Parts: sequence; C-alpha cells; structure tokens
Amino acid sequence: MVVLNFIINEIFGQGAIFLALIAMIGLLLQKKQFSEVVRGTMMTAIGFFVLSQGTGIITGNSIDGLAAAFNTMMPAANGKPDIDMSVYGTQIGIVMLIAFAFNLLFARFTKWKSVFLTGHMLYWFPYVFIAAGVDAGLTGGKLIGLATIFTAAYMVISPNLMRPLVKEVTGDDSFTIGHPTTVLSLISGYLGKVIGNKEKSTEDIKFPKSLGFLREVSITGSIVICITYIAMFFILKANGLVPGEVWGYAGGKTGIFTFIFTKAIYFGVGVTIMLLGVRMLIAEIVPAFKGIAEKVVPGAIPALDCPVIFNCAPNALIIGFIVAMITSTITIILTAGMFPTVIIPLTFTCFFEIGCASIIGNATGGIRGCIVGAALSGIIMVFLVGFGSYFFGNTINNWMLVYGGQDFSLWGIVEGAIARLLH
Repeated sequence: MVVLNFIINEIFGQGAIFLALIAMIGLLLQKKQFSEVVRGTMMTAIGFFVLSQGTGIITGNSIDGLAAAFNTMMPAANGKPDIDMSVYGTQIGIVMLIAFAFNLLFARFTKWKSVFLTGHMLYWFPYVFIAAGVDAGLTGGKLIGLATIFTAAYMVISPNLMRPLVKEVTGDDSFTIGHPTTVLSLISGYLGKVIGNKEKSTEDIKFPKSLGFLREVSITGSIVICITYIAMFFILKANGLVPGEVWGYAGGKTGIFTFIFTKAIYFGVGVTIMLLGVRMLIAEIVPAFKGIAEKVVPGAIPALDCPVIFNCAPNALIIGFIVAMITSTITIILTAGMFPTVIIPLTFTCFFEIGCASIIGNATGGIRGCIVGAALSGIIMVFLVGFGSYFFGNTINNWMLVYGGQDFSLWGIVEGAIARLLH
C-alpha cells in the first residue's frame, strides 16, 4: 500500500512530476547526453507549472467571480452535500494504474497509438466513474471492474477520436488531446465541416487600425471579462443583491472599479502565462516522447491537456467562451425545473472544454463553425449536467455542477446506467 500510494499520489497525482518522468524516459531512450536529459526533464516540469499557473489565474483570480455570482443567485443544487470521495482513494488509484497500463498495451499492439498523459485527468476520470458506480449501489470488485473498463476505454477512444481534429488545427500529427472536451469538440468539428468554411478563420478577422490592439488575445479577453463583470454587477443589483458582499470587497478600501479592473486584467495575465506554458511544454514533451514512440510503443503520440491548442486560434477561444456563456445561460432559464437539480452556468467548462471545441470548429468551419459549434455546445452542456444529476445526485452532483457538462457527464451517465443494471 505504501508503494501504491506513492505511485498514485507522488507520480500520477502530480502532473509536473509525471510529465517530467515521461520526458526523462524518452530522452534516455534516445541516448541523449546527460545535459540534454536534465534540461529536457526540468523544462518539461517548468513548462507544466507555467501552464498550470496561467490556468490557475484564469480560474482562481478572474472568472471565479462570475461563478460566485451565479452561485449566489441560484438556490442550493438539491440540498445534498457531496459525499467524501477520499474514502474511495484506494479504489480510484487502482483503477487509474490498471487503466493506464491497458492504454500502454493497447497503443503498443494496435493501430490506436495515443498515450494518455494529462496528469490530473488520469485521476478525475476514475473519480467520476467510481462516483457513478457508488451512486448506483456498486461495491467491491464490481465497482472497481466497471470503473476500470470505462477509464481504460476513455483513455483509448477519446484521444484517438480527437486526433484527426487536432491535426486540422495544428497541421501536424505529433500529439492529440486527452481531455473531457471530446464530445463537444467532435460535434463542433464535424458540424463545422458541414456548415462552415475553414478559409474564413476567426484569426483572419480584420480590425481597423484604430482597433489594432484587439489582435492581442490578452487585451481582447480582458475587455470581454470587464464587460461581463459590469453586466453581472447590474444583474446582481436587479436581483436585490449587494455586489460588494457577493464579491467580497464591501467595507474595504477599494470598490467596484478596482475589483472589475483587477479581474479583467488577471484574465489577460492568465492567458498570456498559459500560452507561454503551452509553447514551453510542447517544445519539450513532444520531442522527448519520440524516444518512447521509437523504443517502447512504436508510433505512439502523447495525448495532452486541451490548452495545448489554445495558441493556435486564440480569437476562436474568446469567441467560443462568450457564445457558450450566452447560450448556456438562456438554456438554463428555459429548462428551469426540468431536472432534479438547479443548474448554473459552468464558466470553467465554457472556457476550457467549449473553448477547445470552438478552436476545432474554427479549424473545420471557420467563423461560422466556431460560433455555431460553441452555441450548440453551450446548450448540450446544460442538458448533460441536468441528466447527469440523476446519476450523481447522491455522490458528486455539486462537483459536476462546476466541472461537468462534457465527457464527465456523458460517460458518467452511460456508466451509471450500466451500473444500475449490474446492481
């Protein structure tokens, strides 16, 4: 158990360590010089931390206020707190290790060659599948077995489905995406092929000389977040709430101007740091992974976190985020009372998963593919969370209201239905 817990918590559970270890193994297999191995290993970890800091600033210092506002305006989800999933830590770890081993074997002996390397998702998928099984009443071997099958299947199927779409975005086939954006990205990508024109890209939008600063995604994103917070300020007041109390600046030395300005600029800071981390991580992990692809798993490519394609179409990312927030909010209003839970706009899913889907929609269908893909994804996201509440209502429903609405919800619903049949 000591060894198992070390592997789970200190290696698989730490994205920087996990990816640095992968890079080191890949470089050693290529028989690189000592200095190159040290450099590649360290720069992979540094790149990961830079990327993580960027995403952390976006979620924890910028759009977190929007989530807080929605949470305040909406009543409690269903009156049930989430259960303590830490008691299932061993089961989650066992599922994670077995599923990853299966992924390696599958990549070694079949034509589906992706290796799932998104560290935190290696943990979150077993977490979701164990929760769905527990909600259905499964225990012991049935619980671990079903969660392992679904986790392994996801690690194999999802990145390989994403592979041709990522190639549309990047123009090469050196990596794919291992992230719960898949269902939304597939819809957006293939819908874009049907209705759009990839020659008319969001990245080719022409601005007048006087508005040339809008070409900088960090500036554009900051302006969008600023406008969103201003709108949310008046929405809170219209609902009889005090924005200063909701956002925590009431009674302090600063007021709404400083609060909104800071949140907006933090978004630009986060995007800038995140894109820098993306470039650093890709520059190190892809070449290093060639050693594993050549020696251990011939032809393999890494499946990485979704922000690795954000620098390919930053305009599409921002446009998709805005459109998804609008369509998901409208859908929530129209479906009020339909599900056994109160749904709030999922700001994190709108930015990361639907942002990724929008970039893919832009690659296959240009501006139209980006907008329509994001709009439809925003609607689908709400229904996935709503129907998912039937399968997570007794375990992690509140967690899913923040981080669901994509593959977590879809695959969790399927697994939950099967778990009920087994039970």
